[in-house]
Amino acid sequence: MEANIDANKYAKELEVGVRVVQLVCCLCQKVQKGSIGPNPDQVISKDDDSPVTVADWSVQATVSWMLSELFGRENVSIVAEEDTLTLSDANATSLLASVVATVNESLAMAPRFGLKSPATPLGASEVLDAISRCNSTGGPVGRHWVLDPVDGTLGFVRGDQYAVALALIENGQVMIGVLGCPNYSSKKKLVNNSSVSKLSSDLWQEGCVMYTRKGSGQAWMQPLVHSDGILEWPNSASIIRVSSIDNPAMATFCEPVERANSNHSYTAGLAYSLGLRKQPLRVYSMVKYAAIARGDAEIYMKFAKAGYKEKIWDHAAGVVIVEEAGGVVTDAGGRPLDFSRGVYLEGVDRGIVACSGVNLHDKIVGAVYASWDSSHL
Repeated sequence: MEANIDANKYAKELEVGVRVVQLVCCLCQKVQKGSIGPNPDQVISKDDDSPVTVADWSVQATVSWMLSELFGRENVSIVAEEDTLTLSDANATSLLASVVATVNESLAMAPRFGLKSPATPLGASEVLDAISRCNSTGGPVGRHWVLDPVDGTLGFVRGDQYAVALALIENGQVMIGVLGCPNYSSKKKLVNNSSVSKLSSDLWQEGCVMYTRKGSGQAWMQPLVHSDGILEWPNSASIIRVSSIDNPAMATFCEPVERANSNHSYTAGLAYSLGLRKQPLRVYSMVKYAAIARGDAEIYMKFAKAGYKEKIWDHAAGVVIVEEAGGVVTDAGGRPLDFSRGVYLEGVDRGIVACSGVNLHDKIVGAVYASWDSSHL
């Protein structure tokens, strides 16, 4: 354990983070099943053509409200993905009503997760206020919660992998990471074509939450709380560790599903030159980091197209969980990711590489240096 990090310093924040993520994972599953909110399946396109759903806004509002209640509104700074522009539109009344209903149904479940419900249901203005409070831009000073309410919205919409990601950054360092993976079984491995192609009833007994505190040298996983279950802290959490495989021929590597922000042809060439023989696992969301952390895969590579800027909420929670589980995460030049420079991961060298161990990591970074100039990226 790092001597300069007090083991108890973030105990409350970590416990609250896990309880809140468990709660909103339950919300997401109910939205997917259509059992919460009057109109749960609306999918809206944002200005950048990425999708947003009732679940995205509802999770953000719920997490924001909870953190403000538990730590004091004046003490809470949240960097998060969604804003209220679409919801505030005069034509969005039914959409807003869906979000308000979903948030209130979620908050009503809070006692099952050891959290307190509001005395009376939140009104539309309070829900919009909770969402819009998440307008921090982070930075090198102070304490900032970083939230991706539904990471991998396309995966969520398609009944595939997605994640709820919450991290706490203090003075530019990620100190806590909590990753809720509702469709990633705490018992079964992630395998190729891991798509949850049909939302069968037994799937709702699946899912997990992974979490860690920087400097602990450990990461934990607990199953999701289901139906009328009650969360007990730490709820029979098990320690997770990265895989010990360091032979490229036996290694499994993950990459994003979407071609829009990941260069599949470059990673294919890199995989071939490294002797990676398995087909890549194409996985939505930060579940890729979860797969590395618990030993289902050894490598995650992402090389975005020119001009794409990585956002901190897409990586913060996953990076610290992989690192504390024994893995290595850097940019493709071998440098640590810098979470201290605002909403974006500024200065990323070519791409992001996460590995279960140093040997594989060094081989990949070396292969990037050897191949980059000829790849015309």
